[in-house]
Amino acid sequence: MLPTTTTLDPATCALEPIHIPGAIQPHGLLVAVDEATLVIEHVSENITDLWGHAVDDLLGVHLAELVGAETTAQVRHHVETFVELRARNPLPLQIPTSDGLVDVDAVLHRLPLGARTLLVIELEPTTDLAASTFPDLYQTVRHVADVLAELRDVDAMAEVAVAEVRALTGFDRVMVYRFTESYDGEVVAESRAPDLEPFLGLRYPASDIPAQARALYEKSRVRLITDARYTPARVLPGIDRATGEPLDLTHAGLRSVSPTHLEYLRNMGVAASMSVSLMSEGRLWGLITCHHTSGPRHLPFGVRSAAEFIGTTLSERLSARAEETEVQIARRTESTLVQLLIASRDADRTLGETLTGQAASGVTLLDLVPAVGAVAVGDGRCETVGTVPDDLEALRAWVEAPGPEVVSSAHLAADHPELAAALPGVAGILAVRLPEQRALVWLRAEDIEVVTWAGHPHEHRIVVDGGAPRIAPRTSFDRWTETVRETSVPWSDQQVQAVTALRRRLLETLLLRSRWNVQAALDVQRSLLPARLPQVPGWALEARYRPSAGGEVGGDWYDALMLPDGRLAIVVGDVAGHGLTAAAAMGQLRNALRAYLLRGDSPAEAVRWTDTVARRTMDFGMATLVVAAVDITSGEVELTVAGHPRPLTLAADGSADLLDADADRPLGIGTGHPPTTRVRIEPGGALVLYSDGLVDSRETNLRAGLARLVEAFDGQDAMDPRTVDIVLDLCRDDSSVDDVTLLVLAREP
Repeated sequence: MLPTTTTLDPATCALEPIHIPGAIQPHGLLVAVDEATLVIEHVSENITDLWGHAVDDLLGVHLAELVGAETTAQVRHHVETFVELRARNPLPLQIPTSDGLVDVDAVLHRLPLGARTLLVIELEPTTDLAASTFPDLYQTVRHVADVLAELRDVDAMAEVAVAEVRALTGFDRVMVYRFTESYDGEVVAESRAPDLEPFLGLRYPASDIPAQARALYEKSRVRLITDARYTPARVLPGIDRATGEPLDLTHAGLRSVSPTHLEYLRNMGVAASMSVSLMSEGRLWGLITCHHTSGPRHLPFGVRSAAEFIGTTLSERLSARAEETEVQIARRTESTLVQLLIASRDADRTLGETLTGQAASGVTLLDLVPAVGAVAVGDGRCETVGTVPDDLEALRAWVEAPGPEVVSSAHLAADHPELAAALPGVAGILAVRLPEQRALVWLRAEDIEVVTWAGHPHEHRIVVDGGAPRIAPRTSFDRWTETVRETSVPWSDQQVQAVTALRRRLLETLLLRSRWNVQAALDVQRSLLPARLPQVPGWALEARYRPSAGGEVGGDWYDALMLPDGRLAIVVGDVAGHGLTAAAAMGQLRNALRAYLLRGDSPAEAVRWTDTVARRTMDFGMATLVVAAVDITSGEVELTVAGHPRPLTLAADGSADLLDADADRPLGIGTGHPPTTRVRIEPGGALVLYSDGLVDSRETNLRAGLARLVEAFDGQDAMDPRTVDIVLDLCRDDSSVDDVTLLVLAREP
């Protein structure tokens, strides 16, 4: 018996190297050969029992010694013909054995190992079911795809998926298991045999599927366990000569699973299982989980592939739904941000008053982020909207103290216990700190959550195997109810991003209200530039902003953002003048332009409406602008110029040239009909946007500056991030009193 002081960390389960188990499930065979020579380097030991071959007789010999010359030729032809082998599985083969020819499904994938590549071949006996159900499989997956395409509700999609996968596979129970933010799993849909107790609504702790298992689910989308009581078949030799580790079986369908997981299944009364990964926006969203309680269950590759297709289709619909939701939220958020920013310019009221509904528009902080109440701290006061505690002195002291610019907590009592004690009824807080001891704070009340777990989630069994203690999976999955208190509804990533954006934009208002010094204005301008540029596969995007040689704040800006239609928008603008007025005007134009682009306007439409905003609401001298929307698949560009220097195009051969583009008048005096220019960025080419500070100065006229810019880009590698800095150094005039912006969007050759 273990001493009562013995403790083991359940997190150690997450350290198990499950991708290199050194064994496979025994319902098939595994052979790994050098792709170049087809010499066998690894083989599963169960080949002796199934086909009568001795492992030692196979290692180091040609594949033909095992499968025959004709079958080897089929494998060689298949491998030389197809680059992506996993998309062409299975390969039907006939293998000669002591009992005659055996029909098998061969599942192949490549495993790069330094200077050589292994060809991993998994062989599973072909069943009659695999051949006879192909038309049915096709009809099933096509029907499911059609049904899912018509649905918008995630729960309805999940219900369709579990019903169809159960009908397809014959498992006793099929569930959709969705991960929460903390990676606990909740059953959100279920189809089961009538004699099984329901699991719908049950939650499972994150430790049931630890981090390394979730990572493996993202790489290998289907995992079948035909018999939870199987004895693993070792892969020999146990150590690969190149890596010094067991063979990496990440993408092997026969990969043996963790003994702890098999014990977990047996404790649940599950004899066989299958999981299909559900992805959304590139991340593991959940699983389609299948359980069979009435005995082992083997599914041929075709059926597994059909189930995977259903999972992929559901994943695509989940991603599409998430994207639709994000676009809707982004549009609503952008509209509210603009209204709050306009309200904040009410010079007759304090900033706090304008944000808590006392301005003419009536828009409040609660329109941006749902909460029971909000507080604006500043000007020695606390302005409130909604329901807030009577005494806010502790809150004001907390936000006025040094700390992070943005703070979010859904469990205030745990994260900030002293503040929680001073704010009765408040369980969650979202706060942004502003300069001059200002802050905006959203408050949420307690959200009592009753969670029904499948077994006690916090109890772990300790057993002794061979004298060593280990954490064992729980044996009871009886419903266990937990009431979670002192927490609020979590703050979503979009909500945190929204208040961060509000903070950034309010810095403009504070500039006008407080007349900050030049350095503060420069900090604000830099904060309005993108914190990071979009990462677009197949493209390189680099941008630089440099203030004038004297450090004076100007009105230059650049921007880059993904549009609702999937195109990439890139922008360079320039407000004439310097100082606070130019920086504030730049911020207003930049935000207005973003709002119209995110609304779905074309570059010309967005410029037209931004010009309207400038003419009707702003008082400044002049601003120029160039906006381009780039189709990242074709390279087609839709571009509009308003009084700005013409962009530069770079060809695949490294030559540079000014784009022949029509331009409208500057913002504020536009014609109302800005022209559109279309161009294509060829593979290996690039589009260059810049401000006039790069080509026009006291010592260099515009014509000479443009020629210098073209010459500087000639022969440069636009994909190299250093190119932007090289060109800036070559072209910038140290005597210039203007700030400089340069943006390069390059397409891979």
